[in-house]
Amino acid sequence: MTTHKKKTIQQIKALLADVETLEALEQHPDRIDTRKGVQAAFHSRRKQLEKQAQLIEQYVAMSRYEDEILNAHPDALICGIDEVGRGPLAGPVVASAVILESNHQHIGINDSKQLNAAKRETLNQSLKDNVLAWAIGVATVEEIDTLNIYEATKLAMYRAIENLSVTPTHYLIDAMTLEKLAEPQQNIIKGDANSVSIAAASIIAKVYRDDLMADYAEQYPGYDFEHNAGYGTAKHLSGLAQQGVCPIHRLSFEPIKSQYRS
Repeated sequence: MTTHKKKTIQQIKALLADVETLEALEQHPDRIDTRKGVQAAFHSRRKQLEKQAQLIEQYVAMSRYEDEILNAHPDALICGIDEVGRGPLAGPVVASAVILESNHQHIGINDSKQLNAAKRETLNQSLKDNVLAWAIGVATVEEIDTLNIYEATKLAMYRAIENLSVTPTHYLIDAMTLEKLAEPQQNIIKGDANSVSIAAASIIAKVYRDDLMADYAEQYPGYDFEHNAGYGTAKHLSGLAQQGVCPIHRLSFEPIKSQYRS
């Protein structure tokens, strides 16, 4: 009489890693194995697949603005635009312009502020490696103080567009209107959470600016720029109180304008 040796729990876990849908998981032949370790492995894989399904559903929902444009203009080159750094007391405002590749699937993309640093870094590299085009635009502290932050943000966005290697036919912009653009544009409130193109721009801009502020932290120590990215945290304000302003502080912003400007 031939007996079949039971699979080990590790073997079953390895098999479950290749299961890609919830339907396939429920039909898996090892599902009837009552060992606690096996049932725990199925439970864990089910949670992973459910999370993946939610991320895919979210990605589809965040593609609706792009899909509307592509349904009417199949050859459209849609550019998502977002900025990072309107609120800090120090550092430039940075904008990014991104044209996603066709058949893009950057699952897990979201407003950069909703992602942890490791996830942002992973998505940032994936986007840069795969999108049709991306570019950065920067408006300096001096331009922020001269123009005001709203106009400086527009300037950074225009510069990002000018730096693209591909000319867009349509624009999706996070909560801004760029009057100088001739092509169709759509202003989307909370665009970084509602459009994959704008979310992509948000991620690239944030990683770029965070890295820039970490470099500034070495040049201008004492303000904790590497952790606060120029925002008015307790350590940043403490540094201001002890050292005064440095060359990348925004002199037109409070409390610098009234308390620290010489």
